[in-house]
Amino acid sequence: MSPNVTTPDASTALPMAKDLSELFVPSMRGQLKSAFKSVMGNPTLAMINMAGGVPHPSTFPITQLRASVRSPSSPSAPRNRESTLELAKSCRSQSTESLDELLQYGDGCGIDSYCAFLRRYTQRVHRPRYADWGVIASCGNTDAIGKAVSLFCEPGDAILVDRWTFPGALSSLVSAKVLPAPVPMDGEGMIPEALDSICQTWSGAAPPRAIYLVPTGQNPTGTTMSLARRKAIYAVAQKRNLAIIEDDPYYFLQLPPVPLPSHSRRGAEHSDQAQDLVPSLLSLDVDGRVIRLDSFSKILAPNLRCGWITAPTYILDKIQILNESTILQPSGLSQGLISKLLNDTWGFDGWEAHLRELRAVYTLRRNLFIQAVDRHLAGLVEYTVPTAGMFLWMKVNLGSAAADPTAMPRLLGTMKKCGVMMAPDMPFSSTGPSAAMEPATDGIPERYLRAAFALVDIDMFEPALKRLAQAIASVSDAHSAPACPPATS
Repeated sequence: MSPNVTTPDASTALPMAKDLSELFVPSMRGQLKSAFKSVMGNPTLAMINMAGGVPHPSTFPITQLRASVRSPSSPSAPRNRESTLELAKSCRSQSTESLDELLQYGDGCGIDSYCAFLRRYTQRVHRPRYADWGVIASCGNTDAIGKAVSLFCEPGDAILVDRWTFPGALSSLVSAKVLPAPVPMDGEGMIPEALDSICQTWSGAAPPRAIYLVPTGQNPTGTTMSLARRKAIYAVAQKRNLAIIEDDPYYFLQLPPVPLPSHSRRGAEHSDQAQDLVPSLLSLDVDGRVIRLDSFSKILAPNLRCGWITAPTYILDKIQILNESTILQPSGLSQGLISKLLNDTWGFDGWEAHLRELRAVYTLRRNLFIQAVDRHLAGLVEYTVPTAGMFLWMKVNLGSAAADPTAMPRLLGTMKKCGVMMAPDMPFSSTGPSAAMEPATDGIPERYLRAAFALVDIDMFEPALKRLAQAIASVSDAHSAPACPPATS
């Protein structure tokens, strides 16, 4: 087994994960190995190894890497203080590998120092409840979703998903010819009773073996499961013997409630203090049935293309093989920079200070955006205040046009003319021709827009929502509302 996929100290006296390999598709059962590595084995230091097509590190032209990094603020450190990270060509930099090691081919697990930090941090935050767990590197959660799904689903199989869900996951399912089975949602996400009922009444050729969900700051709805809801979902998974793919890129962007009695600019100022995060499904998992996906995309930078998967080691062994036949592992430079930052520069304290700063930023943005929505869209939209993530999911009141199937396309066209864009509901829908089943409907369909309050400047909230109000009014009652004027720069 790779050093990047290790079993924690046996002195913890935790039970071993249950063997759920019966849920694997046939092609994933048994001992999968690289054909080349099966023949060659593991070379020893005494061998003169001429087997691999590996370039000599003296040919690598990058001899030093230096980056300036803004340090998180703290009571003892000034804001916007910078640190310098350095990676040298042939010698380790404290905990982090040399550039020669980072730039060389690796295995399917990831750089040792990168994975070591993530193992320690996973233990610190989630405290897995079985002994034989580990972490493995991914190129972010879109990469990880496809690999996790492929363990449990083959073409024609179904997987249980939220009624509204991440389009990247839906695209992965379409590519794999796997059918999404939509489960109804409420203000806390997937409804456990509906999940259990669908499993009970399943009439397809093969019952689903896995659930895919985003439990925190769900994309697109912004819902976050309470601890009670997570426990109920996990109980159904145990009852029906389902694996859970926990896609959780917004876990560390949990936000405090909007201050009462009114939405206010205040509220962010306290979010840099310690905040209790809702426990993850991983932290509740006594069986080893949760495959948890984490990503640095929303909490460091998206194009680092780095994340990690936490699961029982026998599952990670399969993902290692999938990595070795696809990405091999994320960029060594990205992993090295992250490792140097988290292991040697920030440490746990600095990393958690950075996460608190992020929560403060998104709390302020969320509060100001909600305040502007209430001013400009009263009566035009309905929403639930998100307590994590970066999205507001708004049910649009299209008035007399609600039953018109052309109303939503016309709204999007009008919004474009007005100079504002938000994501329509269609790409997030897990129903339709590629779905395993259709949810029950009654009457006029509800239509939604997803607004992301993360990127645009805060002073753009007001003009954006004024333009949206004009567009909705224009489409919902074309006889009395003025046409939306062309947007000006």
